[in-house]
Amino acid sequence: MTQTDADTARLSLALNELRMPAIKALWPHFAQQADKEGWPAARFLTALVEHELAERDRRRIERHVSQARLLPGKTIDTFDFAAVPMLSKAHINAITAGDSWIGKGDNILLFGPPGVGKSHLSSAIGLALVENGYRVLFTRTTDLVQKLQQARRDLALESAIAKLDKFDLLILDDIAYVTKDQAETSVLFELISARYERRSTLITANQPFGAWDTIFPDPAMTLAAVDRLVHHATIFEMNVESYRRKVAQNAQPKQRAQS
Repeated sequence: MTQTDADTARLSLALNELRMPAIKALWPHFAQQADKEGWPAARFLTALVEHELAERDRRRIERHVSQARLLPGKTIDTFDFAAVPMLSKAHINAITAGDSWIGKGDNILLFGPPGVGKSHLSSAIGLALVENGYRVLFTRTTDLVQKLQQARRDLALESAIAKLDKFDLLILDDIAYVTKDQAETSVLFELISARYERRSTLITANQPFGAWDTIFPDPAMTLAAVDRLVHHATIFEMNVESYRRKVAQNAQPKQRAQS
């Protein structure tokens, strides 16, 4: 074995130990190019480190997208803004930067009837935020409430809520489907209270605040929950005809013509 072979083997082991797979894969190519073009050492090292950082960012985003449990295929570009004219794509894109509201624990509330794209838009916002370096979790509100109820039975509710702190944005989809049950709504209220002015929450709802007495059995709890959510919030009203219903209606003439 030549000295060059020995050095290459040692470098490979060292890069494994340092967990730098991009540099391990790329350094022979860059070394060859550097030798050919006479790169100074600083340029050679900078090129390697920049590629390693880019690869780490890619893997981190990939990992955080997986953890976010977002709806597949739902992006800002695939959302039909023409069907919801009260929404500005420029405004939504500005929100996805996150720097003006997430750090302050501000919220986003999306209201509208079923089928207008609330879940799509909330998941798309979540994806864009993950790509911008934030951690997001998308969940149906009923699913999360059931998990928190189980945590309460296991005397671990405080710990379960604390674990959600790692997410800069918690997306609670379809909050209105939570049943008017004291056990369910109390854990939901505790979650909202725990994140208040600390971590951001995005909520989609089919019903306006005036109908939230169907969610919270206690009027005082309803008022307190709404107060915490709207104190620092951007509210979007998506009061348009159901997109799903419109698609179904448009498909009917075609089906009749084919029959």
